[in-house]
Amino acid sequence: MKRTSLLLCLVFAMMPAMAQIIGKNIVVTVTPDHKDWNYKTGEKAQFVVNVRKSGTLLDNVSVDYEAGPVMYPEVVKKDVVLKDGTMKWSGSMKTPGFYRLKVTAHVEGKDYVGLCTAGFSPEKIMPATKCPDDFDQFWGDALQQARKNALDPHLTLLSDRCTENVNVYEVNFVNNRPGSRIFGILCVPVKPGKYPALLRVPGAGARPYGGDVYTASQGAIVLEIGIHGIPVTMPLSFYEYIRESALDGYWETNLDQPDKNFYKRVVVGAVRSVDYIASLPQWNGKDVGVTGASQGGFLSLAVAALDKRITFLAPVHDAMCDYEIALQKKACGWPHYFYQVEKPDQKKVEGARYYDGINFARRVECPGWYSFGYNDEVVPPSSAYSVYNVVNAPKTLSVYQMTGHFWYQEQWDEWENWLLEQMHLR
Repeated sequence: MKRTSLLLCLVFAMMPAMAQIIGKNIVVTVTPDHKDWNYKTGEKAQFVVNVRKSGTLLDNVSVDYEAGPVMYPEVVKKDVVLKDGTMKWSGSMKTPGFYRLKVTAHVEGKDYVGLCTAGFSPEKIMPATKCPDDFDQFWGDALQQARKNALDPHLTLLSDRCTENVNVYEVNFVNNRPGSRIFGILCVPVKPGKYPALLRVPGAGARPYGGDVYTASQGAIVLEIGIHGIPVTMPLSFYEYIRESALDGYWETNLDQPDKNFYKRVVVGAVRSVDYIASLPQWNGKDVGVTGASQGGFLSLAVAALDKRITFLAPVHDAMCDYEIALQKKACGWPHYFYQVEKPDQKKVEGARYYDGINFARRVECPGWYSFGYNDEVVPPSSAYSVYNVVNAPKTLSVYQMTGHFWYQEQWDEWENWLLEQMHLR
């Protein structure tokens, strides 16, 4: 009896630690009157705001709100009291773009945010980015120079990550010059055979990578790379330190000098990763795709544009697109180089054009799956739509309006299934 009582006490003591925390009890919703969140220019979008606690409207709640074109709100209000926890708003745009209503409720010392972003004729949004006359020569020369160096791949089996069906390796190979290397995680089916391949390119920052064992288990070679020339299997603390030191603001390095821009090595390395995949005896020699989110969306566009061996791509909320439109006081892509810069350095404007996803998107020739959210506050939906609108290749648009700079499970599942279909695994 004593032992049973002790076990019960231990179980009850552990229950709080085992319980999951899901969602919030206080929720701010902003809802449009069009189910697809889209309107024609000149139409009026009607929004309803509700602040709820335990599913019911919260009385006398104080809110701040801002409304207007994305990144350029025209109306900003503070400490407005909603007596019955609700309010209505309307907004419109005369030119193609996105209009956002963002509401912050202040409840018991905490802030709760809700927003809704309506698209006005988004299919007509076009980028402002210009393309350098020597864009193709610039990147052709960069790749030609890099390919003078042998890949010299090094492969290390990660036995603790392997499964019955998938072998997992840490790999590194020469990037743009000897001593400069790309590191990644390679997942290969154990069963002998020839397989399609997928290159996964990363979002911004630095982190360890685990490899895509699931996709590989379906019958594909998957290479997931880092971009910083450092191993991708170090402890998380290592990447936290380096993010705050050597890699702090790396995306702004030499923006005015295209040949020395930080991303030159990154883009070249991503294409060299396709070279490495093509060297693998397990590759079927036909199917190879590229996918990534945010910074990885940009890199997906770049790789697909520069390497015609790519047979499909799937960029998700693609960053680094249409910087230049900020000069027209319109929402621009991350890292927002020229946002609210009154007199931008013309050399930086011209230099950024070599690294703008728009100029790569214009050169994509393979089928693509493009997905993003209207409520993204990092990558504005206007820049993501600009990318989609300039692509002339076969393309599929999958919008998840409520998402910000994150995924929904349904979006992830759709993405995975589309990739497997392109590799003839579905």
